[in-house]
Amino acid sequence: MDAQMGAAGFWDNNERAQKHIAKLNILKRAVLPVVAFKKRVDDVAVMVELVEAADGAEREMYATELDTTVAAMVTELDQLEIASFLTGQFDKNNAILSIQSGAGGTESNDWADILFRMYNRWAERRGFTVEVQDVQVGDQAGISKATILIKGENAYGYAKAERGVHRLVRISPFDSNKRRHTSFCAIDVIAEITEEIAIDIPDSEIRTDVYRSSGKGGQGVNTTDSAVRLTHIPSGIVVVCQNERSQIKNKAAAMNVLKARLYEKKQDEQRAEMDRFYGEKGEIGWGSQIRSYVLQPYQMVKDLRTGMSTSDTQGVLDGDLDRFVNAWLRAGCPRHRNKDIQMEE
Repeated sequence: MDAQMGAAGFWDNNERAQKHIAKLNILKRAVLPVVAFKKRVDDVAVMVELVEAADGAEREMYATELDTTVAAMVTELDQLEIASFLTGQFDKNNAILSIQSGAGGTESNDWADILFRMYNRWAERRGFTVEVQDVQVGDQAGISKATILIKGENAYGYAKAERGVHRLVRISPFDSNKRRHTSFCAIDVIAEITEEIAIDIPDSEIRTDVYRSSGKGGQGVNTTDSAVRLTHIPSGIVVVCQNERSQIKNKAAAMNVLKARLYEKKQDEQRAEMDRFYGEKGEIGWGSQIRSYVLQPYQMVKDLRTGMSTSDTQGVLDGDLDRFVNAWLRAGCPRHRNKDIQMEE
């Protein structure tokens, strides 16, 4: 692909050239770190020979340097391994993450707001950017629904680990008797569909409603009929976008989300695995959660799919989610599911 860039006529079609360069850069970011790591492994082999050949203080010095180098490489290898699991068709795409409060009323609305903050912080930690597409405030506190677009390489590959029902147990700040309450929220994650995937939606199948934005937003957002709600009549799927001042921009963003949801639905129907993306969440209540966040009577966050747990509840709520995401990605890898193969390696 590098050689093709130097061929005559490569820049005659600028759009095609830019796609070529973008694809090449993705491949380089996947391959070059592995090539560089292999070189470091070769260098370590040389260091081992030096340790074995040296004596006394010199041997101790080489051994210390070897230990330091290998320790750093273990962390790097962990990152390379996790990245190698992101081989799905849309793993490299941006992610559309939706939060829906469930059983628990005001408590769940507040829990949805906490999750909204947590995922924003997680995205920032990973170097992703976040665009808020829709936020619907709760009746008394928090939010009832929210949709954000997480932009960055492999954003969907990582974020899809969060799809499911999340359960919170704590002393309610809204209960004057200070009783312990349980709240639930559902997280849905779909990949943003690129122009390479053709989704044709006839205008006759879409109902468009415009209205004045509500909730968080600037003066221009909340004083014009710029919010857009798209309803796909055959499927009943509803998408809302109200973060832009421009009705045209909101409609375009909503259409992208609608296409992504319809594509996910089509994929599910073709595979006859509706629980893969939607049914897996089940009811937004007892018995269907994938992760529990317990703040009272003890501190613990536990992922029920992988068994990964931590007592650092504040760190998790501040966006430190990679331990859970990585454990889920590993659990889905055949190499890690098969203990015999793992032991053999």
